[in-house]
Amino acid sequence: MGAPDGGQRKGRRSRKKVSAHLGAIIRGDTAQKRLTLVFTGHEFADGYEPIRQALRKHRVKAAFFLTGDFYRNPAFAPVIKGLKQDGHYLGAHSDKHLLYTDWQKRDSLLVTKGQFTVDLFANYVEMERFGITEQEAPFYLPPYEWYNQQIADWTKELGLTLLNYTLGTLSHADYTYPSLGKQYRSSQVILDSIMDWEQKDPQGLNGFLLLLHLGTDPRRTDKFYFKLDTLLTELEKRGYRFVSLPEALR
Repeated sequence: MGAPDGGQRKGRRSRKKVSAHLGAIIRGDTAQKRLTLVFTGHEFADGYEPIRQALRKHRVKAAFFLTGDFYRNPAFAPVIKGLKQDGHYLGAHSDKHLLYTDWQKRDSLLVTKGQFTVDLFANYVEMERFGITEQEAPFYLPPYEWYNQQIADWTKELGLTLLNYTLGTLSHADYTYPSLGKQYRSSQVILDSIMDWEQKDPQGLNGFLLLLHLGTDPRRTDKFYFKLDTLLTELEKRGYRFVSLPEALR
């Protein structure tokens, strides 16, 4: 689930060709016509097969940030093993999908440092059951994609790097469903928002970390993952290359 407005303003790291906001990396090198697909997962994995097929067809390596609840769910074990077998990046997304900061008052923390630390490492404990170590997965994507500088600092103290998606499109809204009212976005609206941004912004989608979800609520019947092949095909026609997360942030 994405933050209401993404909450991002661009900052620039001097030593690396990445953009950051509140201590979190939010975009790769804007000088290169390449982008990275980033998926999150907590309760649902219904998009696994169509997503996997599309990524295989286009030979794309994506990044999947999954909660501890997702890793420990026996029903999702084949999903995790399949993604790992295909060579995708597998990372952490909080053990219990906690909300770290207030939606309206972002500088107000809703967790203590101790609670944050316990939750984060519980996620990595579940990942270790699949042979994924902290050294192999040093990037951490916060739950709800909502955080502040303190969360980024705590993450850094633990030897990890906070990451978030690039603001600009409605890709993160693929989790919404009609009963949410104005928050709901159809898959065509989401696809159009990505293509429109690519055409209108001077930097296009260069360096984008494009956020999607591995699965969504059953109340959303218009699943965006069925348009993933179309998205990949169209952006490749426009000259984009999809790269893995480690390559994007190298």
